[in-house]
Amino acid sequence: MNRLAPYAFVAPFFILFAVFGLFPLLFSLWLSFHQWEPSEGLAALRWVGLENYAMGLTDPWFIQGLGNTVWLALAAGLPQHLVALPMAFFIHRRVHQGRDLLVGAYFVPYITSSVAIALIFMTLYSKDYGLINVALAELTRLPLVGAWLPLDAAHLPDWLGDSAWTKPAVAFVVFWRYLGWNLVLYLTAMQTLDDEIFQAARLDGAPPWRQFWSIALPQLRPMIFFAVTLTLIGSLQLFEEPFILVDTEKGVARSVMTAAIFMYQTAFNDGDFGTASALSWALFALIAALAWLNARLFGKGGGHA
Repeated sequence: MNRLAPYAFVAPFFILFAVFGLFPLLFSLWLSFHQWEPSEGLAALRWVGLENYAMGLTDPWFIQGLGNTVWLALAAGLPQHLVALPMAFFIHRRVHQGRDLLVGAYFVPYITSSVAIALIFMTLYSKDYGLINVALAELTRLPLVGAWLPLDAAHLPDWLGDSAWTKPAVAFVVFWRYLGWNLVLYLTAMQTLDDEIFQAARLDGAPPWRQFWSIALPQLRPMIFFAVTLTLIGSLQLFEEPFILVDTEKGVARSVMTAAIFMYQTAFNDGDFGTASALSWALFALIAALAWLNARLFGKGGGHA
């Protein structure tokens, strides 16, 4: 009986994982090869083979959603690392008093509710009363600024109602929210670096940018690989920010419709769970392929330090 006690303690986890993790995963894979009307029960499952994959992957709206996903990933995901890396180096080398408070302030958006963040930015992005447009209107009235600012007080951006501005608006929210997460990752990694190397570099007259580029950056490659992989996975699964910020009933929503949003609409709006499941597995294959490529380029043994 005593030999069974450890298994009894870990059994709840495996039971919950099997019911809420493994079973939905395997069922979605099985469902991707079927056509199914959920209201008719499991008896309505009809085998269609690869038809769902062929139909979904050639759907113009899915292709557009995938393009939007890649655009947002490049516009929001890549700058996170380009800003977080030098910022983490500066904080690590220069900021001593109040460091925890500063890093905590950058990290707060990551742990804040997506709905709360969306509501705040919906207010900031308001065309007529938003703080951003109010500030832009004041700037256009300044002689020195208004001359080069390509805006005027009567034609301010409709951030969430004009497809020309919606993508940059959503990309900024994603960038702002996840910058602190990457900052914490890089700052944690920098605290493990040997300070004697930096002291020797300073004695040799190496400026801060050279210390960052030639000393810190090569040693941070494992953490860069880890952080970029997380950003890659999260960016290709982007759903919450564009879905909440932009009204799905408006035509402008198509400009920020990601692959994940398209799959959600295919399943729950159109009732086509088979195609949605097929697209989810296709997206999984794409993420796995890009993660493998990232590992080859920046992982252990890849690239050049």
